[in-house]
Amino acid sequence: MSPLKKNKLNQLRTKLDKLDNSLIKIIKKRTGLVKKVLSLKEYKSQIVDNKRIKKILKNIRQKSLKNKIDPKITKRIWINMIYAYIDYEKRNFKKK
Repeated sequence: MSPLKKNKLNQLRTKLDKLDNSLIKIIKKRTGLVKKVLSLKEYKSQIVDNKRIKKILKNIRQKSLKNKIDPKITKRIWINMIYAYIDYEKRNFKKK
């Protein structure tokens, strides 16, 4: 790789790192909201809402297409995020 391309690559990676830092802050906020949602659930069976999951994925697909983002990328990200939070909720569920 030429020095010019290597420099450009490093600049792009720095931008990606900054974006990742922003995503971490967003994930922290999302986790706080998920904690609040979890505190309202009375039964462990309320953790997984398949209708809501389908609706979320449909909306993400529509927003991805509207914003010219490959919907396969966003679907995979959201499925992973949804199931990570389902796992989080199951691990942190406390019976009232």
